[in-house]
Order: sequence, then structure tokens, then C-alpha cells
Amino acid sequence: MKVTEILPGSPCWVQLSTSDLAESQRFYGRLFGWTATAQDPQYGGYTIFSLDGAPAAAVAPLMNPQQPVQWLLAFATPSADEVSDAAKAAGAQLWMGPMDVGPLGRWALLSDPTGAPFTLWQAGQFAGFGVADEPNAFGWIDLATRNRDAAVAFYKSVFGWEVTPSEQYPMVGLAGKMFGGVMEMGTMFPPEVPSHWTPFFMVRDVDAAAGSASKLGAEIMHGPVDVEMENGPRIAVIRDPQGAAFGVFAPRNG
Repeated sequence: MKVTEILPGSPCWVQLSTSDLAESQRFYGRLFGWTATAQDPQYGGYTIFSLDGAPAAAVAPLMNPQQPVQWLLAFATPSADEVSDAAKAAGAQLWMGPMDVGPLGRWALLSDPTGAPFTLWQAGQFAGFGVADEPNAFGWIDLATRNRDAAVAFYKSVFGWEVTPSEQYPMVGLAGKMFGGVMEMGTMFPPEVPSHWTPFFMVRDVDAAAGSASKLGAEIMHGPVDVEMENGPRIAVIRDPQGAAFGVFAPRNG
């Protein structure tokens, strides 16, 4: 559906940092039907992915060779400076910013107290998602962390998130709308894998999407599988040809 309002503290954008801009455009264009539009050269190759004319995500070249290939999540804020200060006071590490991105908005890069990176976005001319919660668009976030309680406490403190009472997978959201969940990293994750956020994109058919991704050169890391909870979705976690992980999901009816 078209996005008309983004609540402060909620996911507002996802962008991919990639080692091969052209290949990433080809992969996601074929997988999700996204159209890539390069932005002003002053933004260093930053490219917007659109779905039916609405902004859906972005991709950009790595800023330096040491930067990991990954999807990076942004949370909306009315003040990147104030929330950066609040996040630091709650145990976050500030890596870059806050800084203006031309007239588009103001941005900061941080990592939470468990090590998961995220960004803040204070909208100027650009608010973020123009489409979400429909096939081939963003629909969910998942935090894999080595200290779930600390992570949940941090995001509740900084963003005021609501959290469902669950020992296995507490869901998080605002104003009664859940938009993500938090899981404890267990033995399925090698010890060198840090805490991280993973974006999930909605699809009509998870098995078909995973099959298409595989044919396009991606690795299927998990699934397709039905989530074992009431009306849980069917999901798959995929690593794209450059190494960035993301998920796909399809809601189950009834």
C-alpha cells in the first residue's frame, strides 16, 4: 500500500551497501520488479529502487573496502541530533553524523548496545518509503542479537516501542502496529556473526521467490518454512550474490 505517514521511531527506509552496483540493480530488479533510478552524482552513486513509481528501497556503492555488504535499516525521527544523544546515553555507539544529506534530510549511523547497526533519518524533502506492506515491498524487520533483553530495553527507551510478552520472539511496534521482532542468536549463528537487523520484503509466493533468487545467483540461507506460531507467515532468508542478507515472507490466511 502507499505510505502516507511514517511514525517517529518506526522503520522508514532500507538501503543496500553493495560491492557491485550494476549487479545489485539487476538482481533486485528481476526479483522484485524494482526500477532503479540514479540520484544526483553528488550522492556518490546512490540509487533509488521504485515499485510502481513509489520509493521502495535504495542501493549505493560501498563507501570504503572495509565496509560490509549489507542492508541497513533507518528509523524515522523528528530530530536526528536529539535521538542520537538519547541513543548514546542508552549505550549506543555513534559512528557517523548527524549530518545533512543536502535538502533531503539529516542522517546518523549508530550501533545499538548489542552491536547491531542502524541509522536515523530526519526527513527533509525525502520521507522514506512510498510503498510498504504489499507484495515486492518492505514489510518487516528482524533483530538477531546476543543479548535480547538489553536490545529490547534499548529500543523501548530510545523509540518508545511497544513489545509483546514473549520469551522466544517478542514483537515490536508502535501505536498497536507490530513491525518487527527480536530473536536471541543461538548456536545456528557462528560466533563471529555480530548482532544485526534483517529487512523482510513481502511476496505472493515465498517458494517461488526463493527459487527465483537462487536462479539469479543468491544463496538460500533458511527456509522456505512456515513460522510455528498462530497465523505465522511463510518465510525464507536469502543472501544475495554480493553477500547481503534479507528475508521474504508471505502472510498465511486465517
